[in-house]
Amino acid sequence: MDLLGNLALGFGVAFTLTNLMYAFFGCVLGTLIGVLPGLGPVATIAMLLPSIYSLDATPALIMLAGIYYGAQYGGSTTAILINVPGESSSVVTAIDGYQMARQGRAGSALAAAGLGSFFAGCVGTVIIAAFAPPLTELAFKFGPQEYFSLMVLGLIGAVVLASGSLIKAISMIILGLLLAQINTDVISGTARYSFDIPELTDGIGFVVIAMGVFGFGEIIANLGMPAEHREVFTKSVKGLWPTKQDFKEAWPAVLRGTALGSILGVLPGGGALLASFAAYTVEKKVAGASGRFGKGDIRGVAGPESANNAGAQTSFIPMLTLGIPPNAVMALMVGAMTIKGIQPGPQVMTSNPQLFWGLIASMWVGNAMLVILNLPLIGIWIKLLTVPYRFLFPAITLFCCIGVYTLNNNTFDVYMTAAFAVVGYVFYKLSCEPAPLLLGFILGPMMEENLRRALLLSRGDWGTFFVRPLSAGLLAAAALMIVIVLLPSIKSKREEAFQEE
Repeated sequence: MDLLGNLALGFGVAFTLTNLMYAFFGCVLGTLIGVLPGLGPVATIAMLLPSIYSLDATPALIMLAGIYYGAQYGGSTTAILINVPGESSSVVTAIDGYQMARQGRAGSALAAAGLGSFFAGCVGTVIIAAFAPPLTELAFKFGPQEYFSLMVLGLIGAVVLASGSLIKAISMIILGLLLAQINTDVISGTARYSFDIPELTDGIGFVVIAMGVFGFGEIIANLGMPAEHREVFTKSVKGLWPTKQDFKEAWPAVLRGTALGSILGVLPGGGALLASFAAYTVEKKVAGASGRFGKGDIRGVAGPESANNAGAQTSFIPMLTLGIPPNAVMALMVGAMTIKGIQPGPQVMTSNPQLFWGLIASMWVGNAMLVILNLPLIGIWIKLLTVPYRFLFPAITLFCCIGVYTLNNNTFDVYMTAAFAVVGYVFYKLSCEPAPLLLGFILGPMMEENLRRALLLSRGDWGTFFVRPLSAGLLAAAALMIVIVLLPSIKSKREEAFQEE
C-alpha cells in the first residue's frame, strides 16, 4: 500500500537524531509556553521565525509543529491546577478541571487531559496521512479561478468562526488584505503604497507583523494586567491514574471530542479553540441532568482536551494540501515554508515527500513525547509559574529585537515591529481578534495573483468564476455561510457559544 510506504518514509525521516531532537525541543517549548499564561503558540512561533533561517526546512517545521500541539497539552495543566488557561483552547477545560483539583482529583483530571490528547493526536495524525494524498490529487485540478474562490471561502469561514464581533473580524481581514498591497506590483513592476520608503518596496515583512502584533502586543497586554496571587494545587497532584469509574465516563467523551475536533480543525478559522468549545457544549448536552458540569465532571475535561488536540492536528490538512492556512498558527507555518523557499500547496507532497511525510510522522512521535513530558513532570511545570513576569518580559523583548534585526540587518524592521506592537495593544484594548488580520495578510497576495491570472485568461470576463463548477460551488458555499450566520437564531447561538461560562 502507498500509505504504508509513505509512512515508512516519514518515520525514517522523523527518527533521525536531528529531527528527534528538534521535535523534543518543540514539544518542551510548546508545553512551557502553554503552561505560562499569556505566551501562546502564535506569539512564540512568530518570535522563533528568524531562528529557522539557519535550519533545514524539515527540522524547522517539525519544531514549529511541536510547539503548536505541545501548547495544547501545556495549556490544560494551568487550567486544571490554578484556573488560569495557559491557552485560549483550554478555557473550557478550566471550568471542571479546576473544580476537580479543588476536590483533590487533580491527578485524574490531568491524566484524562493527557491520555485524551494523546489518543486524539494519534487519530488526527492518521487522518492527515489518509486524507492528504487524495486532497492533493484534487488540488492539482485547481485553476486560478478555483484557488481564488477557495481563498474567499477561507476568509469568510475565518470571519464566521472567529470569536467576538463579526464586524471586527471583517475589519481585521480587510486590514490584512490592505497591508498585503504594500509591495511592488508583480505584473507592472511598480512600487505600490510605499510612500517613497525604499524598505517598503518589497512589502512589510511577515515576521515583522507577526512578532509585533502577537509577540510584543502580548507582552504589553500582560504588563497591563494586575498580578494575581492564586492557589496552586501542586500538593494535591497524586494518583495520576484515573479510577475505573473515571475511565468509564471519560472514554466516550474522548471519542466524541476526537471526532468533533478532527472535523472542525479543517475548517477555516476553526481549529483547536472552536473544537474545545463545541466539545464542551456537546458533552453538557449528552450528560443532561446526570452531569455535574461546573462542579468537577471528568467529561468536561476529557472531551474538550481531546477535541482541541485533534483540531490542532487536522488543521495541518488544508495547509499542507492546498497551501491555505485555516488559522493564525497555520498562517505562520505557511510563512515559515515561504522563508525556506518552499511554495505551500499540492506540489509539496510530490516535490518534497521527505518533508511532507516526515512532518506527519513527527506528529505521532511528538504526541508520545508529550505524554511522557506532561504527566510525570507536572511539578516542574508548575514551579515555572512562580517566575515573576518582570523577569520574563525583558528577556523576551530582547530576543524579539535581535531576531527581527537579524532578518535583514536593518533597524527599520525593529521600528516597524515596535509600531505593530502598539497596533497589537490597541487591538487588545478594542477586543479585536488579530488572527484574521494575519490570514488576510498571508492570503492577500495569493488572492490577488489568482484573481488577476483568472481575469487575464478570460480576457476580463468575471463570469469565469461562475461557469467552472468547482469555483462556482466554493463561492456558493461562501455565500451560504454568510446567509446562515446572519439568521437571528444562528447569530444568537454563535454569541452564546463564545461566551460559554
